[in-house]
Amino acid sequence: MRDEDDVLRIFSELRRETLHIWIRRGWLSPARQGGHYRFAEIDVARLRLIIEFRSDLELDDDALDVVLPLLDQLHGLRRELHRLADAVRAQPPAVRARISAHLAKR
Repeated sequence: MRDEDDVLRIFSELRRETLHIWIRRGWLSPARQGGHYRFAEIDVARLRLIIEFRSDLELDDDALDVVLPLLDQLHGLRRELHRLADAVRAQPPAVRARISAHLAKR
């Protein structure tokens, strides 16, 4: 876990006020510990993504309010798909064959 100062050192172009605005907007969800933010590596990766979206793709705040939840939904669906694939793999061969046959019809 990293504290807020660590994150601001990593992203030297980022101002503390901007970081706090993004947290209030719900774009980041760092943990709170003793009244201070604590950032996991996933938070740092998401912050890097937000900065890239803003600089490289020139997305504004309104666009990010749409894009980030869609990205979260996509990742959530991927997790669920992996869980479903694991459940199918755990089935007996006859069940897996019926599932495959059913999917081939579509």
